[in-house]
Amino acid sequence: MRSIWNGAISFGLVSIPIKLVNATENHSVSFRQIHTEDGGRIRYRKVCELEDREVSQAEIGKAYEDADGSMIPITDEDLSQLPIPTARTIEIVAFVPEERIDPLQMGSAYYLAVSGAPAAKPYTLLREALKRSNRVAIAKYALRGRERLGMLRVVGDAIAMHGLLWPDEVRTPEGVAPDAGVTVRDQELDLADALMDTLGEIDLEDLHDEYREAVEEVVAAKASGETPPEARREAAPGKVLDLMAALESSVRAARESRDDDEGPGPAEEAEVRSLPRRGTTSRRTPKETGGKKSTSTAAKKTAAGRAEPKKSTAKSAKSAKSAKSVKSAAPAKKTAARGAAATARKAAGRSAAKATAGSADKGTAKKTASRRRSA
Repeated sequence: MRSIWNGAISFGLVSIPIKLVNATENHSVSFRQIHTEDGGRIRYRKVCELEDREVSQAEIGKAYEDADGSMIPITDEDLSQLPIPTARTIEIVAFVPEERIDPLQMGSAYYLAVSGAPAAKPYTLLREALKRSNRVAIAKYALRGRERLGMLRVVGDAIAMHGLLWPDEVRTPEGVAPDAGVTVRDQELDLADALMDTLGEIDLEDLHDEYREAVEEVVAAKASGETPPEARREAAPGKVLDLMAALESSVRAARESRDDDEGPGPAEEAEVRSLPRRGTTSRRTPKETGGKKSTSTAAKKTAAGRAEPKKSTAKSAKSAKSAKSVKSAAPAKKTAARGAAATARKAAGRSAAKATAGSADKGTAKKTASRRRSA
């Protein structure tokens, strides 16, 4: 990486030769101005307004414009005589916790590269001291014609410097916040928390400049003579009439988007239910004349009640096995019911026979007794 500034870090009495390297780069697509009629480039020329002619770079100097519009020439010799100790030095003035730095002050970022082998030891010393103290260094340096404020911190195995605005360059947020009379309900805060939890965290490496990619696609299509792709038009946001409804819709949309990004989850285990079999009613047995009612109906109900299918959350193989066992058990239950009915019929027949025999014996005894009395 090409350095943009050479100097040294002043760490007390220790001087660390370094080179300043840009830590960021710009990937935005830049355009040139052209003449729309013939496509010619539009260029700017530096013209002296008094002589009305173009001047070269060697003829151009710098001046300060006074309040009345008059120009006060300032030469490089005038600026070189200024007593600025930070002209070629990054002077560390303090060490503070990083949370003391307002992010509004942070500007351009640079890497401080070692300039020469002798600088390796003091560079490593400063880096390890910053790591162990969990603090950052506040420094002053001069760059591009002005003295600046900077913050030194450790990034990996290197020391980085962030340009900082001076405290008087940061505006106070007066008149920016809404009136203090606005109140927020707890239900709205709960929905806002739910939306934040649904959106969750994200890896910053996954974010990219979609607008730049779209511009590059348009440029590539025009260069190959193709029709540029149509941009996706998003629906314009409507007016917020009900904050609660808007929050609920946002939470629902965020959950749907998160589900779409994560894809279908693992398949849940299906609940297998056995369907009731047809034709499970028992055949009716013929009624027995002169006897009691058959108990086959109760046996049928009992058998049917026992044969009702139960819910099962087992796998399909287990449900198939249970279905087979139910089928094999059904004939046995029918046989048991028929046996019970037959037993009941036999018992009823025996009772009736005994009753008939008893009544016959009584009749015979009465006839014998009356004959003996008449004799």
